[in-house]
Amino acid sequence: MGRHEDMRTLDHLTARRSGDPRRSGAPGGPGDPATALVVSGPAGVGKTALVNRWLRRRAGSFGRILYADLAAHAPYGPAPAADVLERLLRALGVAPVPADPAERGTLWRALAAELPVAVLLDDAAGAAQVRPLLPAGGGSLAVVTSRGSLTALLADGAALHSLGALTPAAAVTLLARAGDGERTGREPHGAIDVVTLCACLPLPVRLAAAQLALHPEQPVGALAAALSRGLGQPGSSLRAEGHAAVSATLDESYRLLPPDAARTYRRLGLIPASACTPQLAAAVCDRAPGQAAADLATLVRAGLLEPSGRGGAYRFHDLVRAHACRRGERDETALTQEETVRRYADWCLHTATRATAVLAPRRHAPERDHRAPPPPTPAFAGEKAALAWLDAERHSLMAVLRHSAAAGWDTVCWQLADAMWPLFSRLNPSALWIEAHELGLAAARRAGSRAGEGRMLLSGAEGLREAGRYEEAAEWYALAGRHAEQDKDPHQRAEALDGLATTRLRVRELAGAEAGFRDALRLRAELADGHGAAHSRLGLGETALLARDWGRAVRHLARAQADLTAHGDGHGAARALTLLGQAKARAGDSSGGERELRTALAAFETLGAPDGQARTLELMGRVAQADGDRERARERYEQARKLARPLSPATVRRLEERLREL
Repeated sequence: MGRHEDMRTLDHLTARRSGDPRRSGAPGGPGDPATALVVSGPAGVGKTALVNRWLRRRAGSFGRILYADLAAHAPYGPAPAADVLERLLRALGVAPVPADPAERGTLWRALAAELPVAVLLDDAAGAAQVRPLLPAGGGSLAVVTSRGSLTALLADGAALHSLGALTPAAAVTLLARAGDGERTGREPHGAIDVVTLCACLPLPVRLAAAQLALHPEQPVGALAAALSRGLGQPGSSLRAEGHAAVSATLDESYRLLPPDAARTYRRLGLIPASACTPQLAAAVCDRAPGQAAADLATLVRAGLLEPSGRGGAYRFHDLVRAHACRRGERDETALTQEETVRRYADWCLHTATRATAVLAPRRHAPERDHRAPPPPTPAFAGEKAALAWLDAERHSLMAVLRHSAAAGWDTVCWQLADAMWPLFSRLNPSALWIEAHELGLAAARRAGSRAGEGRMLLSGAEGLREAGRYEEAAEWYALAGRHAEQDKDPHQRAEALDGLATTRLRVRELAGAEAGFRDALRLRAELADGHGAAHSRLGLGETALLARDWGRAVRHLARAQADLTAHGDGHGAARALTLLGQAKARAGDSSGGERELRTALAAFETLGAPDGQARTLELMGRVAQADGDRERARERYEQARKLARPLSPATVRRLEERLREL
């Protein structure tokens, strides 16, 4: 509304930067792709709404339109670029996402150039955060919103547009449409006063409109008078700069709230939640679920909450959240503030534990430390819903974990890191994985929890290993093993032995890897842990394969595949088949190797694992190449390259080299 000229400007800038011959002479020159458009302006001016409208109009120009919240002003922000890259790659179907941030960036730029894509990078903190996320051309475009102008991105080929306030006429139209058009039509001077007091910024104008809708008996002029008192003085200050206008409208909205809704508003402002549901509000604010739902409905009508797009959940605009937090810090006692955040920590711990029970039912969770009985939390419909919740709340969970470490809630700290396990193991946000376990390990030690210390060492070691920090991973696994010996915990010792052996295998320390897998296998056999023993045998088979001991590799891998199948581990069984096919082919049984690889390929297709399919097809190509069947080898490598393109630049480069060798 009232943004037609801004929309035309964005069209013009994009045409100039994409080399439209009618727009020559623009910065960067004709033919240069538009790396980015930066739309800057004060908080509440409507940057995100404008860009969303503009991108929807241009949807046909891009293969995909993606959204990424850079969270510059979120309570847990700003988001690290590596974390944003992980989300963008997963949105494009990449699984698993590479752990290395540089490889993530390479893969993102390759995919963006191929598709092409438009990506909205919303609420950027600065150029350094944005730069790794920019596409490399090929028709893709990043549109960045920020309160700062980000002029440093001019060097990266960006075009800049500063978004100003609405015109008074457009602001009055917005006030009428969002509030009460008949009343504003009867009181045009009062409407002009209101939007002027709102600095003609969309956010405060919408808040004012919500007040008019909630109080049909209130004259428009009375609202203008109330806002004027909030700004402190009349006259020229009525054209208030943005922060004062937003603050005045928020103060007036808060003043008019019923006491229960006001209390819920300010207490929710104290917690770092990315979204709010009636269940969460009930737990955090110590309200019955029905009462909490009524409070949230009141806040929505007042314009203080808005739908989050996540199934019945709501969120604060970052300016509204900051205001709610200030009211909480001002109007609640220190004891109540602490209790509110602790209730939220309990909510997070209990909900994450329920998600883990869905995603990793074999992973036993110790009894959790709740100050009060566990609050009501959502029941997850299945693995997809449970993982989606962990993913959406990852930064809120980490904020609670950090707060717990600082506040001395040590048991909550390590248990929350433990409850986030499926997020770490499935999505591999390596920086968060390692940070959570470093904090969790220190907290478990302070709490004197031997069980907590052991769990943090084992899962933290895996995070270090998946991040490629092999020496540190080996140290953590060795500590976990000694810890298990002291506690006479053979299950933990077997896990530590297997994890350390896997780490040694990654760096080709084959003798150490074999010894570790053998020790783990022996211990797991004594414990009658058939599933764990099958994984240790799989490790022995892979070690023998790398040592070129084909016969031993075939024996171990055939047994591992049968045992993993018996235990219902489809992914592990398919991986064993892939290695078994490779071992048989190397041992001279080409037809047997091809048969196992075909079976593995079908299994990975059923599992929906494109990385496994690509790896298996590459091995099938190598078998064909060794047999002298160059045409079949070329076909397999091409199929593998197509699958690997959205997954791993390193794999694509290796396959292209193999194709050149044919």
